[in-house]
Amino acid sequence: MAVIGFIGLGHMGGPMSANLVEAGHTVQGYDLIPAALEVATRHGVTTVASVADAVAGADAVITMLPSGKHVLECYDEVLAAAKPGALLIDSSTVDVADARAAHERAVEAGFGSVDAPVSGGTAGAEAGTLTFMVGGSEDDFHRAEPLLEPMARKVIHCGGPGNGQVTKMCNNLILGASMVAVSEAFVLGERLGLSHQALYDVASISTGQCWALTTNCPVPDLVETSRANHDYEPGFAAALMLKDLRLATSAAEQSGTDIAIGRLATELYRRFNEEGGGDQDFAAIIKSVREHSDS
Repeated sequence: MAVIGFIGLGHMGGPMSANLVEAGHTVQGYDLIPAALEVATRHGVTTVASVADAVAGADAVITMLPSGKHVLECYDEVLAAAKPGALLIDSSTVDVADARAAHERAVEAGFGSVDAPVSGGTAGAEAGTLTFMVGGSEDDFHRAEPLLEPMARKVIHCGGPGNGQVTKMCNNLILGASMVAVSEAFVLGERLGLSHQALYDVASISTGQCWALTTNCPVPDLVETSRANHDYEPGFAAALMLKDLRLATSAAEQSGTDIAIGRLATELYRRFNEEGGGDQDFAAIIKSVREHSDS
């Protein structure tokens, strides 16, 4: 069993760290929010007062932070305090350039390093069924894999440094655009007299089948796992979808990639967030489709 420093104990990091404790690891956790520390303590995490305390003597350090800026700032402290040769695992969702910058700094300082963003939302974090998309060397991936497995359904090596972030970005580009299309299809159908059930029964076994339809359907009472059944309480908030789509459009601009649908999905989620939908599940975008349809 390993000693793991865990920095960022929020809605994702909190349950992730709890699953590591349950697997038998010693977890030294730090967060700026006292309430997050209290919850982590109840789940067996050894909570500490600083980043330096979290990484002291740790075999690996996992970060789950809001942005690349936060990761790079945190690494200023991590690199100064972590024990030589420790493995740094960043599970935040950040810009590819920031992920690669963090990796370079870690390697130059003598640490192993992987970027390992996740898919699965808070439900997956709580259940230990996240998908980890890992970027880094083969050696560092094999070091990280057994540490990630207690939190995961799948741990997938996606290539070199930063490629975990590339994979997450591309996956959520598909997801965000799919949810918009599914929402538009349901609104179009309902306005033309088609029942939600009939559309679901056909599309779920036909060419329109996708995760946004069959797992997180934006219409309630069709799919047991949908957040629409719970008044769109977020499994994955619309504000986070907008963040990921903005990362994708930024990367597309930098790489000269034409993502017309991605840009449109970004604009639609921007509008929905400005309308106050950011703290709802991203499936609630269907509300915006209805709101902007002619009465």
